[in-house]
Amino acid sequence: MRKKRVLALVGEGARPPRNLKGLTDEQVSGFKMEYDVLAALETVGHEVQCLEASYDLMRIRQEIDTFKPHIVFNMLEDFHGHVVFDQNIVAYLELLRVPFTGCNPRGLVLSRDKALTKKICRYHRITTPSFRVFARGRKARHLKRLAFPLIVKSLQEDASLGIAQASLVHSQEQLQERVEFVHDQIGDDAIAEEYIDGREIYLGLLGNTRLETFPIWELKMDDLPDGVPRIATARMKWNLKFQEKYHISTEAARDLPPGTAEKLHRTGKRTFRFLRLSGYARLDFRLRADGEVFLLEANANPDLSRDEDLSLSAKAAGLEYEALIKRIVSLGLRYHATWD
Repeated sequence: MRKKRVLALVGEGARPPRNLKGLTDEQVSGFKMEYDVLAALETVGHEVQCLEASYDLMRIRQEIDTFKPHIVFNMLEDFHGHVVFDQNIVAYLELLRVPFTGCNPRGLVLSRDKALTKKICRYHRITTPSFRVFARGRKARHLKRLAFPLIVKSLQEDASLGIAQASLVHSQEQLQERVEFVHDQIGDDAIAEEYIDGREIYLGLLGNTRLETFPIWELKMDDLPDGVPRIATARMKWNLKFQEKYHISTEAARDLPPGTAEKLHRTGKRTFRFLRLSGYARLDFRLRADGEVFLLEANANPDLSRDEDLSLSAKAAGLEYEALIKRIVSLGLRYHATWD
């Protein structure tokens, strides 16, 4: 690929320093992905400008007019703290006819809403847990078709925000308490879905129309104390001390039942297409002891840090980090928006 002008679009406050010397892991965590991606873009030879997204969208327009990027590398995970608004910035880039990396606006809308994702997948006979949505201001009433235990989450937030051990509920009283927590503390509708006891499985995908799947990855939680539910809480994902204490890690999934890997790869590609995703994604599954696979969530534009699941599984497939970033840029340049 020839040298390109790349405008790296990051969240407000997420512009990384030129080097990380003297910073702790916790200090770096707020801009680790941005630092890794910018370094990789420069390593492969691109000319890079970094811009923090703000309410003044004219800043984006002005930077595009002056820098004239060949592509915008989109690293937004929200817009001013609102996770559902990043899709509007991507739509704005589409209106400006500027190529961008990662998922298109429609795919972001469909995958962001966990209930909508499940409805679409169920229509296409992809197995997902049974669920119920409790809108803000509505009390949680248990339905007989939902069997306890249930796991209660924010309908649209990602990165395990608001998920804790208390998210797994076993009674009507606990259900009501956790739904109220999501409504009041997260500020979102709540979704309660049947808890699938099994292995936490991740599948990374890369592509627009022709898709590549990476080796199946697994969140290892074997050393948690007895009686502690094996769920991917926010503390488990982001608290480094907790991870070290209980040896929480992700790695290539081993000893999968016969045929399971093929089923996961096939289901992953179907899900990617049904949700109109593009660029790259990570799908979260639960693998039950009897071999049944359940799709939990679809993550468009997942974390691209060098040591996160997608990058590690790509490396296991022979795609080094810089090559992965280079491929993501190439896919963005080849993506055909509706105006093409």
